[in-house]
Amino acid sequence: MNKEKNNSKAELIRSNILSVQVCVPKEWNDKQVLDFAEKEDSCGTANGWQIRRQGDKYLSGDDERVPCNVREDYVHIMLDA
Repeated sequence: MNKEKNNSKAELIRSNILSVQVCVPKEWNDKQVLDFAEKEDSCGTANGWQIRRQGDKYLSGDDERVPCNVREDYVHIMLDA
């Protein structure tokens, strides 16, 4: 699959009451990811969204940051409430 050049902005890919998935530039640090997720879909808890970390059973063996199949230099990250 051909990937788009990274001219797009970060996106909220999926959202439900307990988790969100974002597609963000791979160079973003954790704070940028968390700030973006809160801005796009506020968690509503005292601790806000938390990045699902490497080895978490809910990643089902996937990496914490998964390269996007569509946009070059972007990654998908799961966050939990």
